[in-house]
Amino acid sequence: MAFLFSMKPTFKETIHYLYQRVPSFQQIGVRAYKPDLGNIIALLEGIGNPHHALKCIHVGGTNGKGSSSSMLASILTAAGYKTGLYTSPHLKSFTERIRVNGIPIPEKAVVDFVEKTKSLIEKIEPSFFEVTTAMAFDYFKQAETDINVIEVGLGGRLDSTNVIAPLVSLITNIGHDHLDLLGPGLENVAKEKAGIIKTNTPVVISERQSFSSTIFNRVAKELHAPLIFADELSKVNQNEGAVEFEFQKEAVRIYPDLKGLYQLKNIRGVLAVVDVLIQRGWKISHSDIKNGLEQVVKLSGLKGRWQQIGTSPEVICDTAHNPEGIIEVVNQLSHKKFKNLFWILGMVSDKDPKAVLELLPSYAHYYFCQAKIQRALPAEELMRAASFFGLKGLVVPDVNEALVAARAQAKEDDLILIGGSTYVVAELNEI
Repeated sequence: MAFLFSMKPTFKETIHYLYQRVPSFQQIGVRAYKPDLGNIIALLEGIGNPHHALKCIHVGGTNGKGSSSSMLASILTAAGYKTGLYTSPHLKSFTERIRVNGIPIPEKAVVDFVEKTKSLIEKIEPSFFEVTTAMAFDYFKQAETDINVIEVGLGGRLDSTNVIAPLVSLITNIGHDHLDLLGPGLENVAKEKAGIIKTNTPVVISERQSFSSTIFNRVAKELHAPLIFADELSKVNQNEGAVEFEFQKEAVRIYPDLKGLYQLKNIRGVLAVVDVLIQRGWKISHSDIKNGLEQVVKLSGLKGRWQQIGTSPEVICDTAHNPEGIIEVVNQLSHKKFKNLFWILGMVSDKDPKAVLELLPSYAHYYFCQAKIQRALPAEELMRAASFFGLKGLVVPDVNEALVAARAQAKEDDLILIGGSTYVVAELNEI
């Protein structure tokens, strides 16, 4: 396919080229996944292996890896380190994926990278994520970052990010997501996630799970990698809006800006990683931890995690999209006070909706919508699937129109929740 650019392509033209020229998981799902490291190795070699010059923290897992990555980056930024952060997918702009001290990569840097690597891209034919990963490593090297937090895209062992030699790795948890690629079964998913464990490199596990702990213990032992279960290091509790924990024998009380109760598990893993860094000579104070965790949104740019975007009625959006994530959201709802619940729900078509729908409250009023991507599950199909579980509502395909409709029906003491898909949350005008 030929692509016609102006003399100097614009950012919009460049992103369009990437979406059309290389397969994107966001757009087409599993067909974009390339289960080997050959392409990323070739691409990185072609640009001088910038990742070899980087100090990194590697973060994998099913749920919480984006939040954990952002917390770590925020703490390191608060500690005065020039910190790179690579996450995916983005919500609003491609540039959100690659940040230094919370500031997104400039559009010009994206254009320049694609221009200089276009011949390599067309020769190697990497995926969208492989190109983005190489771009992130190249940008962090040019920015001369002190340290970088690198979030795994999918899985671990064969993920494009798994070419780095990290200072420490973090695995948040194992859940029911991408079983078609990483399974069958959670044990196989755990084996794939364990693929980021490196020889003689500490690895932290945020959430102890019986079926995965045996696997992590075995792999860590084989690789002589110090294994740290975060629950052994720190107890994290919530008390009247504050989060309390003991860190290096000192009591700490903070008011984090990420409000979801599920963040307590993520904080525990993050603290264990910070402890490893301190033991290795990185200067991070209790004040840095407090400031970082209380300003994650400001210092890292993270959005869409139990984020309030409206009041009277309260409106909250959350990117949870798999059974384990939805369980946490439903648990969070049990701690909220509201009269009626209006849930604006959208999902993708390459995942079985039943595993999520059976978890949702039947007392809620639903608005079924769909994101404007190829992978979106049509809202009509979602409503039909939901009806089998006693979930009732209306089809309003556009998420913003659904929000208008929900606000028109809701009273001041009601709650409107938007979620089920990262891509639905991404299309909200108010985020």
